[in-house]
Amino acid sequence: MKKYFALVLIVITAVFSLHCSSTETKKEAKIPVKVETVNLGEIVKSVTYNGDINAEVEVKVFSKVPDRIEKFFVEEGNYVAKGDPIAQINAPTIKNGLEQAQAGLTAAQAQEANLKAEFDRAERLYQENAMSKQQYDAVKTQYEAAKAQLLQADAAVNTAKTNYKDTVVEAPISGIIGKKYFEAGDMASMAMPLVTVVQMERVKIKFDATEEDLGKLAIGQKAEITVKSYPNDVFEGKVVKISPVLDPLTRMAEVEVIINNPGKKLKPGMFARVNVITGSLANVIVVPRYATVENTTLQRIAGKDEVVKNYYVFVVKDSTVEQRKLGITYVNHVNVAVDSGINVGEKIVVEGVNNLRDQSVINIVTEGGSL
Repeated sequence: MKKYFALVLIVITAVFSLHCSSTETKKEAKIPVKVETVNLGEIVKSVTYNGDINAEVEVKVFSKVPDRIEKFFVEEGNYVAKGDPIAQINAPTIKNGLEQAQAGLTAAQAQEANLKAEFDRAERLYQENAMSKQQYDAVKTQYEAAKAQLLQADAAVNTAKTNYKDTVVEAPISGIIGKKYFEAGDMASMAMPLVTVVQMERVKIKFDATEEDLGKLAIGQKAEITVKSYPNDVFEGKVVKISPVLDPLTRMAEVEVIINNPGKKLKPGMFARVNVITGSLANVIVVPRYATVENTTLQRIAGKDEVVKNYYVFVVKDSTVEQRKLGITYVNHVNVAVDSGINVGEKIVVEGVNNLRDQSVINIVTEGGSL
């Protein structure tokens, strides 16, 4: 019996020791965090959309002659000045037509010259009363007909020359060859462009703005554009057009932004993120979003179910933290503007937030400056 009680006493002592050790461990478990002091600052208000980059000016170049492409003078990426040749179309029928028109003009010129000489002689004889009026009128009529035929032949040559000139497709504007749709040997189509010529000193982005954001947007507002190809670069642009009407199906309006394109880094077809600056809030408490805990709930408001998003921060109180709900004035992708819940001079946790709960014990590893 004594041995039994001794064994029980040993077990109880061991359990008590483990409990005390666990309690002390819990008391000593401090969560490492970084804190910063709340201060006043400024927050930029903006709206963000995605869109495709397009050249500011893009012209599709068509062939007026639907025949086989004999030769291309350009490749994609080449610079062309206005009037430079782009392609040669092989059109033997048009060439033959020009030669026939020129031959017809030569014949008409000879005919007109012969009849002019005859008319001059007839006019002299008629004035000397050596030719009847009827004979004179007949020669005059023949001469007038020859002059008309000469004009007609000259017009036919000009038309043939124009048609033949169209066999050389020229650049309508100066710019860069953006895309070739055919190769030498293909049949040119009047319905399909041979190439596109683009001007890329500036580029543009069009996006559809919601009815809610439309009231925030205005022509002339600054825009910041980022693309995946250059993640560290921010390109500047401005709003130049806002559609005066909304699409009745989507309730959205088209907005156009023009962007300076130094070095022609931005290429048509790139996917871009557009951040349009719509204003700013000064002298407000600004908290980075990564320092907040976001909680989304579905609430019944005025008879309708609405999604409500609440924001919380952890305020330092000696060696613990206190979770507080924030009153929010404005939220963007980076920061939130706060009008209640925390005060200037208080310290909040900015790193280690995900490991905390209300009244958690903390170990301040780093204490930064003001937010």
